[in-house]
Amino acid sequence: MTNRRDFLKKAGAAGAVGAVAAASSFPAPAVRAQSKIKWRLQTYAGAALAEHVIKPSIDAFNKVANGEMEIELYFADQLVPTGELFRAMQNGTIDAVQSDDDSIAAPVDISVFGGYFPFATRYSLDVPVLFNEWGLREIWEEAYSEVEGVTWLSAGAWDPCHFNTKDPINSLEDLKGKRVFTFPTAGRFLSRFGVVPVTLPWEDIEVAVQTGELDGIAWSGITEDYTVGWADVTNYFLTNNISGAWVGSYFANSDRWKELPDHLKELFKLCMDSSHYYRQYWYWGGEAKLRVFGDKLKLTTIPDAEWAKVEAEARNFWDEIAAESERNARVIKIIREYNDAMEKAGRPYRYS
Repeated sequence: MTNRRDFLKKAGAAGAVGAVAAASSFPAPAVRAQSKIKWRLQTYAGAALAEHVIKPSIDAFNKVANGEMEIELYFADQLVPTGELFRAMQNGTIDAVQSDDDSIAAPVDISVFGGYFPFATRYSLDVPVLFNEWGLREIWEEAYSEVEGVTWLSAGAWDPCHFNTKDPINSLEDLKGKRVFTFPTAGRFLSRFGVVPVTLPWEDIEVAVQTGELDGIAWSGITEDYTVGWADVTNYFLTNNISGAWVGSYFANSDRWKELPDHLKELFKLCMDSSHYYRQYWYWGGEAKLRVFGDKLKLTTIPDAEWAKVEAEARNFWDEIAAESERNARVIKIIREYNDAMEKAGRPYRYS
């Protein structure tokens, strides 16, 4: 930005001198050269996954921006480790981020709800409804307004959270001692059932499964397992899930966001919405199609009566999170009321 500002100052001075020199021959307005705005955006996703979850929308933005702005897209850990993304964005090392609040260690109380918050959602459509119709957007805006340097822009839904493992999971007992790559809050919850959460760089996961450092992954649905190669190194897919949809967001450095002209802000918002929409059908269709037609992972299921223990424990977990702050309590209240309303609405919103 220092170079950009210097360029604008010099261009303005040159334009003024030119205007004075030409004034005696013809009255022409001074023209100030404009430099292209450039952003660096890093996503949580590796290259193969980013081809779906963000790259099409960024490509579209760069095309429609028509030379006024260009966003350079970087993949998981390419510029900075995922866990340091928030600070890097805050200090201006990068301009924008696509990730969940939990993974980037966002310093807000509601960061625990980013990623996979246990059993808060059943379907991917629950996420945009909760944010846009049930008040979560306003709570997220409130939380990030208290943090200097970063602006939260938008949340959307990704895939549900299942286990894919080397050994079959047919009971809760089978989970005990399994070393699993997952998200921070999901790992905190799953540890109650003997799971050992492991944090590694995204690009290292496939090799970690092959070498035995990991027994499995609880980071995605089956669509991602096939897309990123995890279905090639694991053997089984557990049809039970701990969440119906991952909650991910877009963030920007506040100064960079404020500097954008309004029409480019609106264009970026439209491209975020385009990305949210694409994921709705890409994941929804993929989750069903690959269960039925996929040939790499054998499906296993923990019986409903046993899995009910996990769902019941999630409600206790909600109470603990609600006790951590008044704002968390407001989020939990909305999640409870929303899920209660969906149960009462019945089919197709909920199948009891």
